[in-house]
Order: sequence, then C-alpha cells, then structure tokens
Amino acid sequence: MENIDKIVFGDNQFFGINHRSQEKAEELSKHFSQLENILKVYDDAIDCGVKAIMLNSNQKAIEITDFFRENKSKYGDLTWYPSIPYPHKYADMVNKLGLFPAINEALFKNNSTMGLISMATKGITAAFNKDVLKIMEMLIDVEFKIFKGLDVKVLFLQNVVTDFLLGYNIKDVFVHYCEYVRKKYKVTPGFITLNMPYMKAKFEEWGIEEVCICSSINAAGFNMYPTKEEYERVIAANDSNKYQLMAMNVLVSGSIGVQKSFDYINKLNIQSVVFGASSKEHIKSSAEVIMLK
Repeated sequence: MENIDKIVFGDNQFFGINHRSQEKAEELSKHFSQLENILKVYDDAIDCGVKAIMLNSNQKAIEITDFFRENKSKYGDLTWYPSIPYPHKYADMVNKLGLFPAINEALFKNNSTMGLISMATKGITAAFNKDVLKIMEMLIDVEFKIFKGLDVKVLFLQNVVTDFLLGYNIKDVFVHYCEYVRKKYKVTPGFITLNMPYMKAKFEEWGIEEVCICSSINAAGFNMYPTKEEYERVIAANDSNKYQLMAMNVLVSGSIGVQKSFDYINKLNIQSVVFGASSKEHIKSSAEVIMLK
C-alpha cells in the first residue's frame, strides 16, 4: 500500500462548515462562494508546503478541479483525496426532482455517449438483478469523473455511507468497493467514519486490509465514538501496513489551540492529518507544528 501524505489540506472552510459557530459558517460560505477566493487559499496552502488536497464531490468541486486540470503545468505535483458522495447534493436533487428523476439526473447527466452506454448496461443489469453493487459502481464512476486527470491517491467513502453500512453489518459493499476502486482507478480505498475502533474491528473480522481510515481525532474527544480512550487504545496497537490512519477535526473549528491540538496528535500512531484554514497565517501555523512519527 502506498504511503499517504502526512499533511492534507481540507475543504470544510469553503463550504460553510464550522463546528463552533453558525454565524462564522455563514460568513465563510458567503466569502468562498467566489471561486477566486478559494483558489487564493489553495495558493497560500501550497506556498506553506502543502502538496495534498481532500475535496468533497460537490458542485463547487467541479469548478475547482477544472481549474487545476487547466493549470496542470503549475499544480501537477499535487495529490488528491476525494470524498464521495456529497450527501447534500443528492438530498437536494431528491427534494427538487423526486427520487427517480434524481437518480436519472445523477447517473446520466453530462456523460459521454460511450459512458452512457456503459452505465445503461450496468443499470439494466442492476434493475433486473436488483444488484446494489452495480448501482454503487455507477455512482462511483459518476463521482470520480470530477477528479479525472488528477493524481488521486485515496478515494474516500463518506461517513454518512460507511457508518450506515457498518450499522447494518453489510460486508459485501465494503469488499466490493475496495476491489472496484483498486482495479478500475488504481487508488487506495478510503473510509471516513465517526467510530474508527468499530470500523477497524469489523475490517479485521472481514479480512479487509490495506485501506485508509479517516476519523475525528483530537485532544477534546470531539466526535470520537465510543470514547477518546478507546481511540487511543486502538491507534496505539494499529499496524499501519494494513490500516493507514488519518486524523480529521483536529482543531475542532479552532476551539482548541493549534499547539495543544498538534502536541496531542504528534504523539499518536497516525500517518496523516487533514485540516482546513482560511488564511495563510493559520495554514502556516498548523503546517509548521505537524510532526507525525
């Protein structure tokens, strides 16, 4: 399994996500509604030594990835960590169009003729066989198109999907996801979860290895289920050759100081940190103190 980047720049700030303040979230959402403001922050992050980007597959991601593809001579050494699917995108489609028109919109809009034929074939097979795995393949293909032509290292499945599947003990989807993205896209399978100890235990039981797991890991214990102590126990015993661990929500939207946050993280047996910031000063102050083992 290829080693993941130690520092990955996240995107919460671009989409109005702030765990402490709704007012701050709305302020960020308005500011970053302009693409040029987002690109300025990316340039700041790259100036601070960041070489890897995590990005949700939402509508804004299309504009962002278009820009980086068009300017690949300048940004070609970046690696990408997409997270799919973006749940609000599909929820909005269902609300506006209804369930079946939303499925049609998601799977068949803006696809090439050959792409449509391929997807239609899978869709027919899925319809007759009631094969959820084929539908999953179709959705992965649609989502991955956003990142086509970029150097994708890990393809993450969002926690709204993974934690739902874990809750119902659905092994086959996890196994098939790993097989499909490895074979078709030559990337490491990744999973975001709010219960890393449980996910890791199930993966060990199911024989799922050589994947990346991203989860909330922070000094405050925020969104660390079942407990911060259980996280620390599992992290300490982890074999990174089988499971590379990435910490998110490290700063808890600024509620913990940078130094305290990374003093905690740097002591743990984790391989990567994803963090977001909206100013060069904040990016620099975080990047400088990430000293993973």
